[in-house]
Amino acid sequence: MTDRPTGAPADSPPDDPTGDPPGVPTGRPLPDGVARAWRELVDTARRTASEGLVVGTSGNVSVRVGELVLVTPSGVPYDRLAPADVVAVDLEGRQLLGRATPTSELPLHLAVYRSTDATAVVHTHAVHATAVSTLVPELPPAHYMAADLGGPVRVAPYALYGTEELAASMIRALRDRTACLLANHGTVTYADTLDRAYDRTAQLEWMCRLWLTASALPGRTPTLLTGAQLREAGDKLKGYGQRR
Repeated sequence: MTDRPTGAPADSPPDDPTGDPPGVPTGRPLPDGVARAWRELVDTARRTASEGLVVGTSGNVSVRVGELVLVTPSGVPYDRLAPADVVAVDLEGRQLLGRATPTSELPLHLAVYRSTDATAVVHTHAVHATAVSTLVPELPPAHYMAADLGGPVRVAPYALYGTEELAASMIRALRDRTACLLANHGTVTYADTLDRAYDRTAQLEWMCRLWLTASALPGRTPTLLTGAQLREAGDKLKGYGQRR
């Protein structure tokens, strides 16, 4: 992770002759780490739309770079985002970069960063996951990949979007988990990279679709995994993939 970029508020005088608000450098190169993180954020946001996890401008993505949190702006189609549209805040929500208004779900993202070791957060309105959030208080563990999310995925009780109440509800549901469902709303996942956070979101949506499909057969009930089986799968998943 990189340090706060040169040009943050402490370095920008109130009478900046460019006319930019203090701490909002536009038209100036961003530090490499911030520029790279913004590109990755935009790519991830576009992926949520192209793969059907959000519709229109719903959902949002963030990534932490040092004490800076880059977030998608509110109400801007992802395919229109460019390097000049960068939006960043500090952990208290004070805007440090960009002129666009940050996502309305900023309290949700900041709550994750304050409460976990996350460096990336993805929030979507994925249809199957949202459907499950209206049916049960916890996604039944029908597949061993629940272990990758810390165990059965909880549903945070409903609260109005963009509120501290929703953020607090979400944090309780995320205890010992890297994903949760928001009742009548969508999904939240976090990880140490945007790729991993996105993969967890896609995996969660797939597991929700699986459970809905299996439970839809009249007269049959899906077989669920035990806690011991999930722990066994979790231990094995720790060694999954290529070793560096």
